[in-house]
Amino acid sequence: MHKTYFNWSSGKDSSLALYYILKQKDYNISKLITTVNQDYQRVSMHGLREELLDQQVAKLNIPLQKIKLPAQVSMDLYNQTMKNNVTGLKTEGYSHCVFGDIFLEDLRTYREDQLKKVGIQGVFPLWKRNTKELLLEFLDLGFKAITVCVNAKYLDESFCGRVLDHQFLDDLPVNVDPCGENGEFHTFVFDGPIFKDPIHFEIGEKVLRGYEPSKKQDDNCFTDEEDQQWDTAFWYCDLIPK
Repeated sequence: MHKTYFNWSSGKDSSLALYYILKQKDYNISKLITTVNQDYQRVSMHGLREELLDQQVAKLNIPLQKIKLPAQVSMDLYNQTMKNNVTGLKTEGYSHCVFGDIFLEDLRTYREDQLKKVGIQGVFPLWKRNTKELLLEFLDLGFKAITVCVNAKYLDESFCGRVLDHQFLDDLPVNVDPCGENGEFHTFVFDGPIFKDPIHFEIGEKVLRGYEPSKKQDDNCFTDEEDQQWDTAFWYCDLIPK
């Protein structure tokens, strides 16, 4: 059995990928890894309070290692920080790591190239699955999630702070991926078959935040502006721990 760590985002794709990988006998998931904005104590990009992340992983009963990054971080600093942490995990005996990516080829290539430098193999249990079918399966399994960040270019304020259900899927514009795989929305999962109990919270304020177009951060990757034209406005819903 391979000693394996899991790249945990706190959202639905991570939850479903973890659900699948825990059923496989080839991988022993003994650690979660999450990048956290150290300036605001929130999960990177998702904007989720660190306290809720802590409560979530406690319900998973899997140890969490946080990789803390400043709010403004260069590509070089990001890559070096990740390399240092992954090298440490390799020293601890980890040989594999898991991601919840579905179809972004360039992101998978980036991850695998970085891991290859350290000698760790990436695992992608959701790869190339139909995203509408994945979301329906996510709901049918009993997972519950709420949107915490939506891209204002694709979705208006009404989609922020909304619980995922069949009506949510029906209401998505045709140009939005059902799983938000292109970064259209991010979620916080607060219940489901992998958790021993639900995570309780209250819905706080919604805020529209703009960002400089020089850099964009996804769950685990940065890319320079010259490579892509990044979106720069996002609605965030603050979730308050109970």
